[in-house]
Amino acid sequence: MSIPTQLSLVGFVASSPELHFTNEGAECCRLRVGVEQWRKEVDGSFTKLDPTFHDMVAFENAAREIYARFRLDDSFVASGYVHEYPVDNRDGTVIKEEFVARKIGHNANKTHYVVQREHRTAPEPAFASAPPPAVAL
Repeated sequence: MSIPTQLSLVGFVASSPELHFTNEGAECCRLRVGVEQWRKEVDGSFTKLDPTFHDMVAFENAAREIYARFRLDDSFVASGYVHEYPVDNRDGTVIKEEFVARKIGHNANKTHYVVQREHRTAPEPAFASAPPPAVAL
């Protein structure tokens, strides 16, 4: 069985997240994001280029999380997909794109944070305190 994967986007929040609602009443969060760009030089070093900027959208749970937890300049890692759609303007119809985030979190490589885990009261497995009995073959 293959490992299930999804497209990801690593970037930073370039505009304050805006929470809206769809016609059906679902939460929808829109924001602009930046993606850092680097060029590898012949000598093996890297030169930082200007970032590129893109539209991001999220719905329902992801929208609520982005709106509640993310601020301008926060670094993130998101998984989802690219949605292309036509837009009519004075020059005709152009195809625009936006990243649809299904899951998102702060980038652990660039963000200092404390993890707060839920404490579960489930019983420990029987073998947690003693090793399992040996089985003769």
